[in-house]
Amino acid sequence: MERVMLNAVMVLRWMAIGFCVFVFEVFEIVGVLSLECVCVLCFAGGKKFCTTIDTLTQREPDSMLAAMFSGRHTLSEDPDKGFVFIDRDGKHFRHILNWLRDGVVPLLTDAEYSELMREAEYYQLMGLVEGINSVLSKRKESDELDAELTRTDIIKCIQSEKVRFRGLNLSGLDLSKLDLSYVDFSYASLKNVFFSRANLQCAKFRGRCEFTGANLRGALLAGASLQSANLQDACLVDCSFCGADLRSAHLQTADLTNANLEGANLEGANLKGAKLNNANLKGANLQRAYLRHVNLQNTHLEDAKLDGANLLGAIR
Repeated sequence: MERVMLNAVMVLRWMAIGFCVFVFEVFEIVGVLSLECVCVLCFAGGKKFCTTIDTLTQREPDSMLAAMFSGRHTLSEDPDKGFVFIDRDGKHFRHILNWLRDGVVPLLTDAEYSELMREAEYYQLMGLVEGINSVLSKRKESDELDAELTRTDIIKCIQSEKVRFRGLNLSGLDLSKLDLSYVDFSYASLKNVFFSRANLQCAKFRGRCEFTGANLRGALLAGASLQSANLQDACLVDCSFCGADLRSAHLQTADLTNANLEGANLEGANLKGAKLNNANLKGANLQRAYLRHVNLQNTHLEDAKLDGANLLGAIR
């Protein structure tokens, strides 16, 4: 009886050893196959992320990340450890990876969305940019109240010096033909505001000012600060943006027909679907701007900087 039990134990041991060898060989094969598709990204400060080439390239095939890992470009790779070094802060890259994996926009504060937006724009992840804009728009609409001031209130205010409408909700107001030069509209909600022919020279619109659907036809915005402003679907026909700061501005489907953007800074701006017929972009900074499938045939681009701009499918 003892001999039978001993033999059974020996058989079980040999079966276990055989299974372990089999599992080891399988993992070894899978490892060899997957190592070609797996990469480790190292960011400034040493933060590392492990992911696959498919994750980085499939959801946003027109992005900078997809281009970097397409095999067409030389990467900054550690020869010993195999890390791919990216000279960016990796604080929000986990959100970017989750977006690329699942297509879900994370739930963040407005300040965190602003930081994530900056990273998404840098990597030209336009799907994520639009997703963040959609979340912020819905959040703003749910909190939106009636305009806090009237046109008459505005006229009274602009008669004094250093006028500030920071953070106010002015949605839907008629501010046409008013002299609003040097006025500070930072963080204000300006949805569907009628700014036609208004003088907004050197006005400040910092902090992702909301211009969605606003009418600025013929408005003077020379030297205005519009960094990260949301001008999506805005009417900007005949506007003057000479020397304006439009870095990372959201100009999707905006109508810029006959607009004067000479010398304007549009670095990283999103111009997807924008109308640029006869627009003057001479000497403008369009580095890393998103101009995919935009019609540039009648656009004046002499001396414009287009380094790193996404011009895939653009008509020139």
